[in-house]
Amino acid sequence: MVFPLSPRAARRPTPLALRAPVLRTPLFLALALALPVVASAQDGGQDPRHDEAKDLDRVVVSASPLQRNAEDLIRPVEVLGGEALDNAKANSLGETVGRLPGVQASYFGPGVGRPIIRGLDGARVQVLSDGLSAGDVSTVSVDHAVSIEPFLADQIEVLKGPATLLYGSGAIGGAVNVVEGRVPSAVTAEPLEGRAEVRFGTGNDEKTAMARMDATAANGKLVFHIDGLHRETGDYDIPGFAEHAHEGDEDHEPGARGRLPNSFVRTDAGAFGMSYVGERGHLGMAASLFNTRYGIPGHAHAHEDDHGGDEEHGEESVSIRMDQRRTELRGGLRGLGVFDSLNVKVSNSDYTHTEYEGDDVGTVFESDTLEARAELVHQDWAGWDGAFGLQASQRDFVAIGDEAFVPASKSRDTGLFWIGEREFGAIKLEVGARYDRNTIDVNTMGESSSEAIGPSRSFDATSLSAALRWNISDDFHLSFGLDRAQRSPTAEELYSYGLHVATNSFEFGDPTLDVETANRVEAGVHWHRGGLSLGASLYHVGYDDYVYLADTGVSDDDIPARVWTQGDARFTGAEFDLKWTFLENASGEWMLHAFGDIVRGRLTGSGTRSVAFSVPHDDHTHDYAADIALSGDLPRIAPARFGTELRWSNTHWRAGLGAVRYFEQDRVAEFEESTDGYTLVNADLAWHIDRANGNAWELFLNANNLLDEEARPHTSFLKELAPLPGRSVSFGVRMFF
Repeated sequence: MVFPLSPRAARRPTPLALRAPVLRTPLFLALALALPVVASAQDGGQDPRHDEAKDLDRVVVSASPLQRNAEDLIRPVEVLGGEALDNAKANSLGETVGRLPGVQASYFGPGVGRPIIRGLDGARVQVLSDGLSAGDVSTVSVDHAVSIEPFLADQIEVLKGPATLLYGSGAIGGAVNVVEGRVPSAVTAEPLEGRAEVRFGTGNDEKTAMARMDATAANGKLVFHIDGLHRETGDYDIPGFAEHAHEGDEDHEPGARGRLPNSFVRTDAGAFGMSYVGERGHLGMAASLFNTRYGIPGHAHAHEDDHGGDEEHGEESVSIRMDQRRTELRGGLRGLGVFDSLNVKVSNSDYTHTEYEGDDVGTVFESDTLEARAELVHQDWAGWDGAFGLQASQRDFVAIGDEAFVPASKSRDTGLFWIGEREFGAIKLEVGARYDRNTIDVNTMGESSSEAIGPSRSFDATSLSAALRWNISDDFHLSFGLDRAQRSPTAEELYSYGLHVATNSFEFGDPTLDVETANRVEAGVHWHRGGLSLGASLYHVGYDDYVYLADTGVSDDDIPARVWTQGDARFTGAEFDLKWTFLENASGEWMLHAFGDIVRGRLTGSGTRSVAFSVPHDDHTHDYAADIALSGDLPRIAPARFGTELRWSNTHWRAGLGAVRYFEQDRVAEFEESTDGYTLVNADLAWHIDRANGNAWELFLNANNLLDEEARPHTSFLKELAPLPGRSVSFGVRMFF
């Protein structure tokens, strides 16, 4: 069914990515020309600020209110910044962080990739923009992109393991905090500083331009920030056929070959912010936009003509347009008597997501999210340094259209927490507690809930945590962690009802779902000496009432039916990370990096659970019943990996050659296919030069999937229809000033 846009969506100006090419080209050229313009604006004689090789363990992790660096934090954390972030940057946030130990990415085409942390994703991994939620609906469906542009990030922090203590129910599996710095909190080191980049790519005809600048006014009190990005990519090259042909499938029609249809991406993003910075604090605000349109590979809808047959063209491609407008207000005060500091953050995100079938509007998702967070930091209370926190949010969500499988809802979350740490000689202890109240109201349209949808729900969630690090020596320490974390079910898990086009399945929620509880134990070791560092960890998480989407084995018109249900589950995994600078002489610095991770997710119950559901059609329903197994492997668990990389750098050059082996995943859920293993080989080369005026230029070349291997991630719903891109090369220029 085709219907007009909602009044609010209709009021929006046409996004840059959807206007005529004649308007997109000047934007791209303006950003590209910003490179030489900005270069001439800086005359200082300071050392270049281009994020030369730095120890990321020493970088302050802003996701923690205690503002510790990665080395001092007891909880497992990974930080991407500087050259490491430049080498990792990709179209999606998931792909950008996807080669960190314990972190992989979902995949729904190049425009969509959400982080998967230790086998957990979706509503269990919170994505944050400078400590506040992204405000998108990427947890509603696997085809919804994250509304954060990694190219504009200063650094990216990944908190592994439950982060519910700091960020509530949606972070039971971890959190990814993207530090964008759009509301400045301190004056800049120089009157004007920033960076810019232009890159081009083969394999998908990529053209990307970005720039960001921070400046302090002559009075030394007003600080300004501005950033912008434009990206265009076409359909990308693939090694073979788009669809996966299984052995013995003689009737298989291979379809597209060499290039994946409908895999384009168009993205525009930008922000302006300003702050007043005084001796005791700051107060500022920012406004930003994120607009993207991308194709959904392998997805098309057949339309019937007036005579009941297919139209001449048979199928129409599916694409998605996202538009988010966001405003933020942030402030901080220091020196408050018995308290060290107070930081307050408020954001409002106005989000519209439109799914197109060809040129026709199919479904519209709208979301308004208001969030506020306050952190009050104290020091030395009976030997404890710590912080109190209060967080509150409200999301108004509505989906409009025949294929809107999630009802309108209003979600309200309120959380109160305290986290503290204290040292006892060689032992450092961190403890904390959090309480959350979550309410989901499905009566937002002034109508009674239908029987199919179910009643509104409220949940209470309590999380407790303790972590310990034992510094046996300056070079060697052990860490231990215990957590009890709880997560409330989401509106999608409770109330889904109908056809979910993205996954080509019928999905049915369960309004009686209860809070799920995770009990985690983890042990880790870290050792470094000279140029060698080694970190490893082993963890086990036991879930009571784990919520998951189960295949029923039932198909209606060849479309599978899946139901949200609960069962006890266990996740067990291990990971390691090794870095060895084995040679440092006149030729430069040579470093070997190796990492690996493995996780196993299983249901630990017994027997089966009977479920009944009705598949809706235009004028009738089909009733079904099925038995769901309460034991066995969980679906779409990330496979084991092992990666290694050789890196070299000297005064002006740096280069790297690495490979990551993704092993076969044959521990699969009922009705799920296994996935073959594959190896991705990547390389990078960069040359930079520091100018006398304090600026720096860098030319770079990156190559991905050098072996042109067919790769189908087990975590992807599209693995049978859309492999990862084949061999591709990107190149360009960066400037730091």
